[in-house]
Amino acid sequence: MQRLPTGLKRDRVRDVLLDLIADKEPGTAIPSERDLSRELGVSRPTLRAAIDGLVRQGMLVREHGRGTFTGRRKVTQPLAAGSSSFHAPAAEGHWLSRILEFDSAPATARLAHRLQVSPADPVLRVVRLRVVDDEPMAIERIHLPHRLVAGLDPDDMVSGSFYQFLRTRFGVDVRSATQSIEPTVTDETEAALLGVPQHAPALLIERTTRDAGGRVVEFTRSIYRGDRYRITSELRFDDTSG
Repeated sequence: MQRLPTGLKRDRVRDVLLDLIADKEPGTAIPSERDLSRELGVSRPTLRAAIDGLVRQGMLVREHGRGTFTGRRKVTQPLAAGSSSFHAPAAEGHWLSRILEFDSAPATARLAHRLQVSPADPVLRVVRLRVVDDEPMAIERIHLPHRLVAGLDPDDMVSGSFYQFLRTRFGVDVRSATQSIEPTVTDETEAALLGVPQHAPALLIERTTRDAGGRVVEFTRSIYRGDRYRITSELRFDDTSG
């Protein structure tokens, strides 16, 4: 490993560590702090601070008495550019759901505005824990106009593509969505469900979904684990792009 200047800053140490673990399988041990600090030519406090940051991001895992190891890979959700929009291929892994809540109630003013229904109209609210390869990944809070999905059962939302199910069972042809993504942290309940510490980094994703006629058919607010989930985008540029 190339020896780096003694005055190397933490962010440069972090870059070197990322290069070190980039091609390693999850669970691979990295060299000891003593060996790394000597090879990199930096103090152990500087090195430890960089490692701490990668541990918080889930890229490294400390095991007491054993050492530091590479973390599990993040589940990746690609967004691919089409001719005039983005489409969302299926995310990696085997996804299942555990239904936590499933009930109908009149829409609140906020939900009525989101779903473009009357405040008195019943809305089906579903909360489900999304599990990928037996590991909790996200909490989804789904809201649907009840009239569109009368007869929907909790078991219908455990596995498979929910949007495909809407098409085949209810004739709801999902075609577009407006989605926002922003950083957040988990609260006590979310942390317990996802198996992470309270105030752990997370992604807040809100999505308003429409059918082929432009009718709003769903509003969903989701919390995804920041240490195990990422979203990638493919961008295309034309002559007018900045």
